[in-house]
Amino acid sequence: MPELPEVETVKRGLAPTLEGALITRVDQNRTDLRFPFPARFADRLTGRRVSALSRRSKYLLADTDRGDVLVMHLGMSGSFRIENDLASELPGQFALARGKDPKHDHVVFHLITAAGDSARIVYNDPRRFGFMDLISRADLAGHAYFRELGLEPLGNDMSGETLARLFAGRKMPLKAALLNQKFIAGLGNIYVCEALWRTGLSPTRPVGILATKTGRPTKKAGELAENIRSTLEEAIRAGGSSLRDHTQADGTLGYFQHSFAVYDREGQPCRTPGCSGTIARIVQSNRSTFYCPTCQR
Repeated sequence: MPELPEVETVKRGLAPTLEGALITRVDQNRTDLRFPFPARFADRLTGRRVSALSRRSKYLLADTDRGDVLVMHLGMSGSFRIENDLASELPGQFALARGKDPKHDHVVFHLITAAGDSARIVYNDPRRFGFMDLISRADLAGHAYFRELGLEPLGNDMSGETLARLFAGRKMPLKAALLNQKFIAGLGNIYVCEALWRTGLSPTRPVGILATKTGRPTKKAGELAENIRSTLEEAIRAGGSSLRDHTQADGTLGYFQHSFAVYDREGQPCRTPGCSGTIARIVQSNRSTFYCPTCQR
């Protein structure tokens, strides 16, 4: 499933075309994806202008001038592509073809962009685990999708002090705590493994080690907060990690997977300078965890 950097990359790719655009028509080619589309989905969007495009956790949010928010989730294999009359294939060779099979084009947004050009944004989803919804902006924070989401890891609240406050006295493993969306929203398996490696922390240690007995952040808490942020920012700059279906809005693939230090590197040498360890794989909560038992303590 795309993680936060992949969704942020898609948001940034869509924004120049979608923000400020007038939706002139919506082709809805089926009644449901993972969930049914809301009633009158196409009609409620037709004639509306997109005032802003944002991200919350792994959700894309397109505000309209009517006060509704188009909520979009990519699921396992969802992707967007931008088409216009002047579009041409990007140069270069990529590991995966762009998602163009028309039988998986489930929603097409026909637009007049802020610059006055005609364009189409096509949502393609072979597995149909993604979904779209329309929610009033006034009701968004309290909606079931969002009301229990934790802090944004790229926001100003991400700090050693915040991690200590969230996790002081807790005994759950570090990996499980960081993946819990009620604490931190949007973190996924790949980037938690990478951030813990950068910090030199074992994923199996209790998360309470991030706070002292008095509740103050430990040195490792500050380092982990910074490494979570830097790992995500580097992944966004690289366009995300194209492990299976993820592509950017222009059809190209992300390249952060070439920078993985531990994820999916079982049996390979640790990349920590001076470390002679080997990357191991364990299973936590039915998910693979990759780490170095030698330098991650």
